[in-house]
Amino acid sequence: QVQLVESGGGLVQAGGSLRLSCAASGSIFSINAMGWYRQAPGKQRELVAAITSGGSTNYADSVKGRFTISRDNAKNTVYLQMNSLKPEDTAVYYCNAEITTAQAMGPWDYWGQGTQVTVSS
Repeated sequence: QVQLVESGGGLVQAGGSLRLSCAASGSIFSINAMGWYRQAPGKQRELVAAITSGGSTNYADSVKGRFTISRDNAKNTVYLQMNSLKPEDTAVYYCNAEITTAQAMGPWDYWGQGTQVTVSS
């Protein structure tokens, strides 16, 4: 069984910073892309940033220059450093990973439980 566990959300003032972490654990053979999505109330879930196993990154236009995604392959962990936060960044942030299990099943998409990020003006 595979789990993604997120941490690091919270309440911050506009202009502040937060760092999200997401650790994958369980019967993992390999992890391809990892990423962060967010969903604000009344809106669809959207991609924030993604990173391949080789380190190539992709960002939503709205966060370019402010957010940085990184990963530690040895720890099966992905991070999202969020700087210059704005009220419109308020959302539940979800971790995503494409994982092949030790039983050679997949790759399948796995999701974390979500962590709330609230940016006050």
